[in-house]
Parts: sequence; structure tokens; C-alpha cells
Amino acid sequence: MNGKKLLAGSALLAVGALVLSGCAGGGDSGSADGDVTLTFWHNSTTGPGKAYWEDTAAAFEEANPGVTVEIQSVQNEEMDGKLQTALNAGDAPDIFMARGGGKLADVVAAGQAMDLTDGVTEETTSALGGVLSAFEIDDKVYGIPTAVLPSGIFYSGDTFAAAGITEPPATIEDLVTTDEALKAAGVAPIAVGAKDAWPAAHWYYNFALRACSKETMDEAADSRQFDDPCWLEAGENLQAFIETEPFNDGFLTTAAQQGAGSSAGLIANGQAAMELMGAWDPGVIASLTPDEKPLADLLWFPFPAVEGDGAPGAMMGGVDGYSCWVNAPKECVDFLNFMVEKQNQEAYAEAFVTLPASQEAQGVVTDPALKEVLKAYNEAPYVVVWLDTLYGQNIGNALNVAVVDMFAGQGDAQAIVDAVNDAAAKS
Repeated sequence: MNGKKLLAGSALLAVGALVLSGCAGGGDSGSADGDVTLTFWHNSTTGPGKAYWEDTAAAFEEANPGVTVEIQSVQNEEMDGKLQTALNAGDAPDIFMARGGGKLADVVAAGQAMDLTDGVTEETTSALGGVLSAFEIDDKVYGIPTAVLPSGIFYSGDTFAAAGITEPPATIEDLVTTDEALKAAGVAPIAVGAKDAWPAAHWYYNFALRACSKETMDEAADSRQFDDPCWLEAGENLQAFIETEPFNDGFLTTAAQQGAGSSAGLIANGQAAMELMGAWDPGVIASLTPDEKPLADLLWFPFPAVEGDGAPGAMMGGVDGYSCWVNAPKECVDFLNFMVEKQNQEAYAEAFVTLPASQEAQGVVTDPALKEVLKAYNEAPYVVVWLDTLYGQNIGNALNVAVVDMFAGQGDAQAIVDAVNDAAAKS
């Protein structure tokens, strides 16, 4: 993994003027006898991921006598809303999930995240390289990444072979042809969990990545407005693709990652061939197979080429990590440094079947699909952060809802542009 690669726009975000309500003073995580309790929210509710955090917390407690880590697992689709409510109420967990970009910038602007700059160790900085910049705002560090998550299309190699498909599609026209071959073989071509909004919105993000230049993407990261015609073009390209009917039946009510009927579950159980998703997908799919083991034939290809101003090979992606509440005990940053130690990052990558943020731990990646993701990531001219993360919660939610409306046949490309610009004007 190229540690010098920056996620376009994320490191350039200044703290905006948006100030969210509420910021309490004075935490009460310490006790009179000097013992400290750290409250910790993460989004792994089952399986090896949940066990990983329990084991990591226990190891940290053993290495730091007097410190207790109280863990709460929060379902992924509930995390943003629950966390924002807790932050605004001044009763946030000491350690909470963060993904950088505009969402983190808004939390920082509200005075709700701790400046970690002086507490980040040299070992952490060295291990993470340029990936750390995804959590830097105005040259200060407000979070520590745990995973690098470029996106693309994961697919079942056996399902492709059974439909007579000998190679993954390289262009969007190839993808339409592939879809038709899969439908003829009786398989849903692409699973999408549009019920959760963001999986559908990722299709628009990637069409925008192909339609818009890096310069346009960077300008929008600052302005949070869709002024360039490429944003409309991206929506028109997505609309044309939707009209080819590539998605599973009932996609508007399909969840992304919960249960056998979710989009990931459809891949895990051979009912759909492909899913556009980030690099956490192999682990989620593995948790939903009948034997709860990785899908042996799971492979990956980058989002297909589409005519436009985006550079060939550019990728859409994200960085998962954790931040400290502004009133958290000082031991919070110690826990974040502990997460990035080589053995913990290796265990993280294995538990979640994903790509670790630490360059030192990348050798542990053996999954064939993830190795392809790494190769593409290392060769990518740039990687753009998920647009809802980049623009912050209010604008990001407006964007995602507008894309889902298009999927439902209730909106068009102009409505997506208007939704973003209207939300930006109110921020």
C-alpha cells in the first residue's frame, strides 16, 4: 500500500463554519482512586470483528492497569445518527468511529473532538504514512485510521463462469453486456442495498468519479457545491444504467449488510453475481455464507471506464478510524496508538478480512480479491473520499436521498444536483 497516497480532498478540508449544537464540559470517566474508564463505540455487532475489539480492549487493559474499556457495539446503519445525538447532548463515548472528511470537520468545528496531535506517537505516524492525513484538519490530527477501504465491484467467479463470462467488464458498456448474460443464466447481475441509501449512492459517486476531473472533485470538496456540468452528466449516466435493469428484484427494500437477504447476503448465497462496495465487503460476505467462511470464488474488478474527464484508474474509497471525544481522558489517545501497533493491525485485517491502514501490516493480506484491490490502489492516480463523507452529514444525506429517489424512479439527474446545492446553501 502506498503510504504517500492522499485521499483527494480530505486533507484539504478546512474546518467549516457549520457549528453543531451542544458541547458539554467536564468528563467523568475518572474516579477518585485514579482508575479510568474509557467508553468505546464501534460498529461490529457479531463474529470475528466483535471478538477482535473485545480482545484488543482486554489486551489494552492488561497493559494499562487501572484502565477499563467499556464497549458498546452499534449497528452500522444506526451509528451516525446515534453518535451525532450523543455528541450534541454532551454525552458522547470517549472513543468513537470516524471516517475523516467533512463529517469529521463538522465535529471538530463544533468543538466535539479532541486534538490528538501531541499524543500521536512517532511509531504511529511512521506506520500510517500519508493515510493519517485523512484525519488531519488545519494541520492537526483528530483521529487515527484503522483501515483503508477503496471500492470496486466484488463478484463471484464461479457465477461468471457458469454464465459463460470469461473476463470482468472493463467499460460500462461491457458491464451492461455482462448483466444481460447473467440475467439469461437466471442470476441477478448486481445486488444493491438501496434501503440503506448509501450503497445506491455509491453508484452515483463512481459515475461522478469518471465524469469529473480531479480538479473539479477538489473544488467541490471545498465549496460542497455541484457547479460543474460533470455532476449532471454523472447523474444522466447513472440514469441510463439504471434503465438497463441491472439490480436484484426488490433492491429498494434490500438492506446492505444484515442477513441473508441483504445485498452482501445475496452474493454470499449465490443469488446475485456482483456488488459495488468498499474493501470491507469480503469480511461481511464471509459472515453471511452458510459456513460463515470467506467465499472461495470471490474476486474483484475496478469500477468500469466511462467516458468523461476523470483519470483512468482513479478510485473512490474511504478510511475507517477512531477519534476521541473532546472531554475524553488522556488515555484515549493511548488506546488509539495501541490500535495501530503492528500485531493489532494484522489481527484487525484478519478479523475483518480487509486492508489495514498500517503499511507495516499489509503483508498479512492474502485474500485474492483484496490483493487485487491493493494492486489497483497502488496504481491509482488518486483516490477520492466517499462523497457523503467528504461533504458532511447534512449535504451527504441530501445527496444520498436524491440518488435513491432516482433509483425509485422519482427523481432525475438535475434533482441530484439541486439537492446538493440546496443543502450547501443552508449550511
